[in-house]
Amino acid sequence: MAQSYMAFTTLVTVDTLKTHLTDPQWVIFDCRFRLTDPQAGLRAYQAGHIPGARYADLERDLCRAKTVTTGRHPLPKPPLLADKLGQWGVDVSKQVVVYDDNTSAIAARMWWLLRWLGHAAVAVLDGGLAAWKEQGGLLETTTPHPIATHFVARPNESMWVRTRYLEERLRQHEDLLLDARAPERFRGEQEPLDPVAGHIPGAVNRPLERNLDASGKFLPASVLRAAFSDLTETKSPMEVIHTCGSGVTACHNLLAMEIAGLSGSRLYPGSWSEWIRDPKHPVATGS
Repeated sequence: MAQSYMAFTTLVTVDTLKTHLTDPQWVIFDCRFRLTDPQAGLRAYQAGHIPGARYADLERDLCRAKTVTTGRHPLPKPPLLADKLGQWGVDVSKQVVVYDDNTSAIAARMWWLLRWLGHAAVAVLDGGLAAWKEQGGLLETTTPHPIATHFVARPNESMWVRTRYLEERLRQHEDLLLDARAPERFRGEQEPLDPVAGHIPGAVNRPLERNLDASGKFLPASVLRAAFSDLTETKSPMEVIHTCGSGVTACHNLLAMEIAGLSGSRLYPGSWSEWIRDPKHPVATGS
């Protein structure tokens, strides 16, 4: 059954989520995760989460195992993720809400994955868990037992690019590459996660934190639109490719552009950690 209400496709507020907390057509996911402590997110979830929320683990659920040729967080195989979504109670009729406790970066990855698989009714909780608690939202420790359903994956392969595509397009200067990592990582001054420091030549740095206000909520659409239009200049959104360390935080900039009404930019899932797998690939440092 298709939805009979207006779907939320980018952000949802705490107040809106509160009004739908017991709505069986709404499915909530907790995406908390720490790269430096992979079990921290699950422990935090078990200690208290938004009522009804399922836990989606970045490395177990939202990517597949890395190989010698991939980056650190390759895209999950669509049939496997579709099966998990069905087990979690997600089908075409459901509104999905995703959140985390760290800039919404991991939540944005799940947001992108659902859109990639053809599920448009997915939104990030604006401000994440901090906003929920600040506005008096309750937490529970109960693990939900959802009624399984059938999720049909219809992956849209035009939403992302492979390394080979990037090599060719960058040679021709046809696309703009936006890198969501912190400035010091982009410049190659420090690299805590990958064996080589720096960035893909020609990339422009757009740290994901610049999409947020001091409270951790996304800036207004008009502000984001002005900022990204200034960065992209004459490029259309379809000529913008997002990268980061491993294709996770890049989704934050993609979400920000979507909020801004600049639809159609793409993800480079392999990102820096896949680019440097090939020693022949050029590396840039500095700003």
